[in-house]
Amino acid sequence: MNITETILAARADLAGLTVFSPLRDHPLLGAFAALLDEAAVVPGPAVAGSGTTVSGLQQVHALNLVSRWAAFTAAVIKYSPEGAFRPAIAFLALTADNPFTLAAEAGGVGDMGGGEDKLAPVLRIAAAGDLDRLGRIAGFDLAALGLHLGGILRDTGLGDAAQNIEAEARAFWAAEGNTAEPQDIFPHQDNWGAALPALAEYIRSHGAGDLGLYRSFFWAGGAGGMGCGGDAAEGTAALLRPVRNGDPIALADLSGYEDQRSVVIANTLRFLEGRHANNLLLYGDRGTGKSATVKAICNEYAPRGLRLLEVRKGDLFQLPRILDTLAGRPLPFIVFIDDLSFETTDDSFTCLKALLEGGVEVRPANVVVYATSNRRHLVKERIADRPTLAAGNPADGEVRAFDTMQEQFSLADRFGLTVVFTSPNQDEYLNIACFIAEKRELLKSVTVDSSPQDEETRRLFRENALRWEKWFNGRSPRTAAQYVDWAAAGAGFPWE
Repeated sequence: MNITETILAARADLAGLTVFSPLRDHPLLGAFAALLDEAAVVPGPAVAGSGTTVSGLQQVHALNLVSRWAAFTAAVIKYSPEGAFRPAIAFLALTADNPFTLAAEAGGVGDMGGGEDKLAPVLRIAAAGDLDRLGRIAGFDLAALGLHLGGILRDTGLGDAAQNIEAEARAFWAAEGNTAEPQDIFPHQDNWGAALPALAEYIRSHGAGDLGLYRSFFWAGGAGGMGCGGDAAEGTAALLRPVRNGDPIALADLSGYEDQRSVVIANTLRFLEGRHANNLLLYGDRGTGKSATVKAICNEYAPRGLRLLEVRKGDLFQLPRILDTLAGRPLPFIVFIDDLSFETTDDSFTCLKALLEGGVEVRPANVVVYATSNRRHLVKERIADRPTLAAGNPADGEVRAFDTMQEQFSLADRFGLTVVFTSPNQDEYLNIACFIAEKRELLKSVTVDSSPQDEETRRLFRENALRWEKWFNGRSPRTAAQYVDWAAAGAGFPWE
């Protein structure tokens, strides 16, 4: 095919997308489509090389080509670190969110490990056809297109612009030879439809759309102030907002509290294996690594499909809606509520209590709740709430004050497991600080042949660590990390 026929074929492939049609709205494919549409324009009667005067329509066309090419080049650079078009399109196909990928995520596509094929034949055929279309688009000869556009621009008197576009087109061609397809799923040839089973298996393991891209999410469903019994699906559509710059902390980065973490790990593994797992309350002193433990465990088991959804206290009204959203996706989710506490037993308190145990609607099998708190009973307790004082002030006290206390205590009791994190003693604090410093290569590990200089460095480090915790936030893993951060900067300490 000549370049004109190639452009027409690519435009037909873009127009023919069905199951993967939402990809047409992606900025990269949108810029590519706009470029092809402009390249297909025949501006007027003037013919290149005929000696006729360049028409105004030809000039406008040439300038539009420059603009469309620039927008396309910028999009490729933005969405492909290597500046290559093919892997960028492969990545879009791999992370698409559509009826086929959702069916694959739910395990409804057969011929992969003996699973039952629940996919409608028309959906399977359409998805395979779209993958072939995307494969041909990904293999489009950008170098030939650049030369074609360069010729048009030169005939219009834009030689410098032609030279730049041709150079960029050659760079696109060179970049294609230095990249591989994501996950090696799609063949380098154009027949990507043959990769349909491999794509379905990848999505089943990793999730479709954003669930395949990210491991942590925030709830962003809007519609606050809705009670537990309201229509949770009404109003703004529920959203799982991905955390694009998640905390990369790993289990190997944590020191101390091995017994506490072992409980959380064991419960999480039971959950991932489809066995009964408990909701968890991680309670204890501030800065002891409760939240870090949850995030590190989610990072550890994300390759097994585990996802974390952080729900803020103000969104606990949305729990019915959250459960409906998560129940529709087969991946396992930890609903994470950080720093959980209540001033009073309000509606959000009641919503959470019903979710944990006792409500008509049970939590889905793919959901477990992990919460952290500095309060053992989660609800702020006042002296006036105690039954003895309430009974001594009959005019102001509650008649059934013991019932109020039981209501306040009942939420914490509904977590199946409570894991307690207490402040470390001095030796534990120093061991944590030294562990972090060794990980960051500020200290050398203690060995039988440690030099006197290394031992002196460690002694001074420990002395300063003790000064730091007395000057600032007391003994905790967080304080130890803050001290190491300061030491790593190489600056003097505040007491020097």
